[in-house]
Amino acid sequence: MAERQEAVRHMANELRQPTPESRPLLERRKELRALDTALAALHDTVDGVPQAPRGGLLAFTGPAGMGKTALLNEARARAVVKGFTVLSGRGGEKEQELAFHVVRQLVQPALATMDETEIRTFLGGGWYDIVAAALGLVATPSGHVPDPTGVRDGLDWVMTRLAVKKSPLVLLLDDLHWADVESLSWLASFAFRAVDLSLLIVVAYRPDELPLEGNAFSAAASDTGNRPFALAPLSAAAVARIVRDEVGEQAEEEFCEECWEVTSGSPFEAVELAIRLGERRLRGTSRDLPVMRDLAAAVTGPGLIERLQGFGTTTVRFAYAAAVLGQSISPELAARIAAIGSTAAAEATRKLRAARILADGEDAGDSLEFVHPLIATTIYGSIGTSLREGMHNSAAEAVRAAGLGPAAAARHLLEVPCEGSTEAVACLREAAREALHSGAPEAARRLLTRALQEPPLPEERAALLHELASATFLIKPTATVTHLREALAEPGTDPELRASMVYRLTQALAHTDRMAEAATVAADEAQRTGRPRIRLRMQADHFTWSAFRTDEPDSAGRSRALARLADRLIGRGLEERYLLGIRAWDAMMRGEPREKALAYAEEALRGGLSWTHENQGFEVPVSVALVFMYCDKPRRAEELFAKGMAECESKGWRGSHLALGQTLSGYIRYRRGCLGEAENLVREGLRIADRVEGAVPAQWFAVGILIQTLLARGRPVAARRLADKYRYGDVIPNAVIYPDPRTVYAELLLAEDRPDEAAPLLSGVGEWLEGRDWRNPAWCPWQLGLASALARSAPDRAVRHAQDAVKRARDFGAASAIGQALHAQAEVTGGEAALDLHAQAVDHLEQSPAAYELARALVGHGAALARNGRLQDAADRLYQGLEGAVHCGAESLAARARRELSAAGLRPLPLRYPQTDTLTTQERRAAEMSARGHPAAVVAKELHLTEQGVRQLLSSVYRKIGTDPAGLAEALETFPGPRP
Repeated sequence: MAERQEAVRHMANELRQPTPESRPLLERRKELRALDTALAALHDTVDGVPQAPRGGLLAFTGPAGMGKTALLNEARARAVVKGFTVLSGRGGEKEQELAFHVVRQLVQPALATMDETEIRTFLGGGWYDIVAAALGLVATPSGHVPDPTGVRDGLDWVMTRLAVKKSPLVLLLDDLHWADVESLSWLASFAFRAVDLSLLIVVAYRPDELPLEGNAFSAAASDTGNRPFALAPLSAAAVARIVRDEVGEQAEEEFCEECWEVTSGSPFEAVELAIRLGERRLRGTSRDLPVMRDLAAAVTGPGLIERLQGFGTTTVRFAYAAAVLGQSISPELAARIAAIGSTAAAEATRKLRAARILADGEDAGDSLEFVHPLIATTIYGSIGTSLREGMHNSAAEAVRAAGLGPAAAARHLLEVPCEGSTEAVACLREAAREALHSGAPEAARRLLTRALQEPPLPEERAALLHELASATFLIKPTATVTHLREALAEPGTDPELRASMVYRLTQALAHTDRMAEAATVAADEAQRTGRPRIRLRMQADHFTWSAFRTDEPDSAGRSRALARLADRLIGRGLEERYLLGIRAWDAMMRGEPREKALAYAEEALRGGLSWTHENQGFEVPVSVALVFMYCDKPRRAEELFAKGMAECESKGWRGSHLALGQTLSGYIRYRRGCLGEAENLVREGLRIADRVEGAVPAQWFAVGILIQTLLARGRPVAARRLADKYRYGDVIPNAVIYPDPRTVYAELLLAEDRPDEAAPLLSGVGEWLEGRDWRNPAWCPWQLGLASALARSAPDRAVRHAQDAVKRARDFGAASAIGQALHAQAEVTGGEAALDLHAQAVDHLEQSPAAYELARALVGHGAALARNGRLQDAADRLYQGLEGAVHCGAESLAARARRELSAAGLRPLPLRYPQTDTLTTQERRAAEMSARGHPAAVVAKELHLTEQGVRQLLSSVYRKIGTDPAGLAEALETFPGPRP
């Protein structure tokens, strides 16, 4: 805790700004008016009535010296007068390597008065463990490494909490062009949220030096109605006013005009020149022009360095040390780096203050700042290469000795030549670990690359390469492959470390769509290792990546080998459970009896399957959960997904893991027939995947499921737009995606009445699946689509495909798959013979959780009955189908049911359960807990209700779904809700 408080104290010192002179801001009326308007919107009233606050983003841009900092100082003063909370931060030219440096400046002072317990309470929701390292609240990060998306979400939460707790809140961010990439990326994404908060973000930056990550600021400013304000140089009249304020009104026009020309209208240079003119007691006449020009030349550039040299060697070295330290300057550290005593340092400080090169921090005298970043840049650039490198080396030692942490020291090591220093390697690796736990893999990559160049000791090289590969995994997996292959070539690597390397290598290969290589690497390592447990782990990886590659040469042989191995396992360790989980998935894909697949899945889960295990991945746990879905156990699948996603979120894994979890949760809802809920979940999964670099597989899953959902809802035009946007149907990945992309695209073609294009696509899918011996229509109903595509052109072939699908579905044994296949067979059979098939389809689907497929089968059966003149039976089926379609959110199916009723001369009756009569989220939760046997007291505590309130809630549930407590669990499987 003491280290954290020291870090906060140091950060508070960094926030101290040089005390600005009280000067009016000339020719900035437009900018000040915009500032006043933005501040007023934070706490607005109309005729004394409080209005909803509106935040936003205000940006001031321009080259160095244009007065951006002066505008931010004015913003601070005006916000303080209004009683607003102000937090501020600055980018630093020499601090860009420090991950989340600007974020910490903003947040740490607001948290400085809290202890760890208070901070945990303030953050709430489990965010502390995710963002603590990024905010510098922990000295030694430990535990899981969060992904950058999770950290950004956590920072969003922190800033939102601050905005609510300290409303109205103003953030001032100066020199944003020098902000670290991590802070800049977060700020650019968070800026859009300010509109909905009582939060104003005011930024200043040099537009020509703003990195790519900051481009979003311009868009954010425009989005909130304020384009960035580009500051113009001052006019001759404004510069004359500045000069006369210092030397007197007698200053001649020609003299003032010359001052304007030599400063080019730069507010900073004009003010500095005017101050020096006043110090020399010049009157501003033509005779003063030569002196004025000399003084102007000494403000920046070579003239400044020449003036600095005149103060003597000791003062020059102190100024150099200050420039090396960068933004916040400790006189003690500067003296140590300059190798001068405290007395000499004090004298140097006095001279540099008098020369307006350094200034005191505004809060206390123990911190120094350069008067302007231009001065710091000029002085730093004048230091000779050898001396500069030596000073950075000394700075690294001094900073570490002062307890400021490895990251602060490591940023200096990045500026020095490689010398084979073991201390430097250790410091860089420690700083990289901090960066990784902060959610800054790019910063970790830079540090570890530099450590590798040092170089490390031979026995440390493999471990360092492994760390570097882990750092690049989320940002550049191709580099991860290179680093790990190099690491695996190192001799004498510890077997456990080597196993971790191989696992990470297979992951990187799989994530770069090189599934075959991933499977081969795992198989080779299984043959190579002499340790049984590691061999099992490698076999699990081999079977996993083999199962998810589209071009597996001997799928049947791999399945037989997997079956033989799994039959010898009892789930004693995590490796065995993963193998049993893969066996469950393979049994389901092959269409083996569902009881067998479920048995393997339950055996795999006995003892637990973690979604966040460092060396196992989440592919197998996800697959096991989906086995339950395909086997008509969607509730069990949803429970596993909820648990797995919560585990991911608690560890800060909120990128592609969360995107896929959200998407597949939506897929389960889709298969249950909760189409509106499914659409919302999958759209959220796609939104998350879109903002995560390298989340292409997650996008493929989301797009395919969303297309299917939109088609089920009767929105083919929206489905087509989505497919075209993501080029769905044009590119086929090497990894197995579900639902199968080609089958989904064929569904879209069929919805667009393009069966001739859909048929060959589905035939190709069939050939591929037959080659793999994957025969389960519950996983991929390609035969059903092909039967529909061939119904007009080749009806006999259509019937044969449908019949074969029915047989395969019966072999598997899931009622939903059997019913769906029977419905397809009935549709392509037609005539009197189809009626029995339709009836069978309805019977099976009524025993399944597939509410949408049941509604389709009911409407299809009703239409067939009407065509055969059995209008009374038809009316009952069509009405039931209409009711189911409305509950599922299948607008097109509902419209078809109404058309069929009208065509038969029948008038639809009012729905027994109106569309609004679905279960609410609270009702659904109470019913689910009650169905699992939880007493009313437990349900009440979970839902923050009284026991009487729970009983009333359950009475409403029983009324809506027409059942009693005994039938609750079964009824919940198909009853719609909660509504989105």
